[in-house]
Amino acid sequence: MRCNRPRSAAVLTAHDIIPRRTLSKTEMWQTLFGRFERIVVHSERGRAQLVDFGLADDKVRVIGHPVFRSEVDRRDDGRTALCLGLIRPYKGTEDAVEAVLGVDGARLLVVGDPRIPLDGLRRTAGDRAEWRLGYLPNAELRRALSESTVALFPYRAEIDVSGALLQVLGAGVPAIVYDIGGLGEVVGRFGAGAVVEPGDVDAMSAALRGLLGDVDALAAARRGAERAREELTWDASAAAHLELYREIA
Repeated sequence: MRCNRPRSAAVLTAHDIIPRRTLSKTEMWQTLFGRFERIVVHSERGRAQLVDFGLADDKVRVIGHPVFRSEVDRRDDGRTALCLGLIRPYKGTEDAVEAVLGVDGARLLVVGDPRIPLDGLRRTAGDRAEWRLGYLPNAELRRALSESTVALFPYRAEIDVSGALLQVLGAGVPAIVYDIGGLGEVVGRFGAGAVVEPGDVDAMSAALRGLLGDVDALAAARRGAERAREELTWDASAAAHLELYREIA
C-alpha cells in the first residue's frame, strides 16, 4: 500500500477497524496509521483492538456512528422478527431461522439481496418465514421496518458496526444481537433490545421469546431504540468530529 503523508494534520476513520483479510499485513497497517494524527472508531471494542495492535491510547477516538433515521408507521403483528440487509455468510441467517423456529408463533421476515444459496434455509423455515429478496425501493424498505416487531443480528465477528442495525434502530425497531464488534455496545447502551453471546442460538431464541411474550419488555426495548434515534444523530457526530479537528489543528 502506498500512502503519502497528508500535508496537514489528518484523521482516519477505521470503519471496520482492520479488515480480516489483511490483518496479517501488520507493517502495512502500522505505516498507514502512522500517517494520521488521530484514528476514529465507532466502538470501545474497536478502540481496544487498535490499542492492542500497538496504537497509542490517546491517538484513538471513539465517535458513535449515527443511525439512519426514518419515519415509519408501526403496524407489526407483535411476532415478526426481521433480518435486513445483504445476505452474506457472516450474517448468520441460518441462526436467525433456527432462533425463530424455537419460538412458538414467531415468524421471520428476510429482506435483502442474497449472496449465498438459500434453497436449504427456505425449506427449513417453511411457512414460518417470508423472503423479500433483491434490492428493494425505499418504500418497500419502510414497509418492512413498519411490519417488524424486532430485528435479529446473529452476525459472525467480521465487522465493527452494521449499517443494517443502524437502519433498524433509526426506525425505532429494537434488536437482538450477537455481542460482536460494536453491535452489543450500541444495543446495550440504549437498552434497545437484547445482547447475547456470539453463536448462542438458544440465547437468541430465548431473548426473542422474552420480547415477544412480554409487553412491558418490548415497550422498554422500543424506548431504547427511540433513545438511540435521539442521541446518535448526524449533528452529534459532526460536532464530535469538529471538536477533534480543533484539537489537532
